[in-house]
Formats: sequence, structure tokens, C-alpha cells
Amino acid sequence: MNRLLEPVLRRWRLTAFIASATMLAIAHGFQHIGGLAPCYLCFKQREVYWVALAVALVGMLAVRTKLGANSRRWFNLALGLVFLFGAGLAAYHAGAEWKWWPGPSVCGGGAATVTAESMAALLKGEVFSAPSCDKAAWVFAGLSMAGWNALFSLALAALSFQAFRRKYA
Repeated sequence: MNRLLEPVLRRWRLTAFIASATMLAIAHGFQHIGGLAPCYLCFKQREVYWVALAVALVGMLAVRTKLGANSRRWFNLALGLVFLFGAGLAAYHAGAEWKWWPGPSVCGGGAATVTAESMAALLKGEVFSAPSCDKAAWVFAGLSMAGWNALFSLALAALSFQAFRRKYA
């Protein structure tokens, strides 16, 4: 195995926790600093990282107990399944942006999503509607944020499954 990858897999739950927190920070940065309002599917993709944070944290704590010492691999498997679901959700969103298939009906652009921005807009008497899920707000190298998220989530899932296969994990 690659010498650089081995330490990452040995501490996979911590790595997954940091990766999830970083992805959430990036998403919030695009929203609050970059001014890109998230759509319904963007919020759903964030929820996946919140779940991964919780699984990783519980996994880090559980393996420190007598009962949880043998559960390391199973937490890695759970993280792999969470990240794989996230990759599928992000790919679905990217496909909706490319008009390969329709997004959910709540993604029409007129459905309100309750956020700090929407609440502030309502208090000011302004009309707020969530952005449509089928329009990419940001594209880099031909991929939208959803497309990049699909690739990143798929990589995290693959690493999680690799950590699950390791005896020391």
C-alpha cells in the first residue's frame, strides 16, 4: 500500500471527520462569503456531511471503550455507505443541472427554503425564493459544485471501504 495512504487509513474516522467539516466549511464559505445561495439539493448534500461528522465522532469515541474496540471496521463501513449515498445525491444534483433528468419538484426555484437569509428577507418585507436546483451557481473546470462534490464523496467512500478492509482499522 502507498506509504502516504497508510496513516490516513489508520486514522480514518478522524480523517473523515476533518474532511466532512472541511466540506461543510467550504459550502458555508460559498454561501456566506461568496453570496451563492444554496438550493434544496445543496442543503441535502450538506446533511450527508453532518451525518458523516456524527458517525465519525461516535466512531472515534466508541473505539476508545471496551465494547467498541472491535467496532472500528464497522464505523469505517458506515462512513463508506454515508459517503456513497452522498456521491449519488450529488451526481443526481449534477445531472439535474445538466438537464439529464428533472430535479425534485421542490427545486423549481419558487419553493422557499428556511435559512438565515430567507428569514432576514422576510423580516425586511422582501420576497425570498430558493434558487433552482437545475442551474449551476458555480462551475470550475466544467464541473459544478455538485459535480465536484460527487467526485469528492466518491473518493471518501472508496477510502472508507479501503479502511474497512484493513485489519488495523
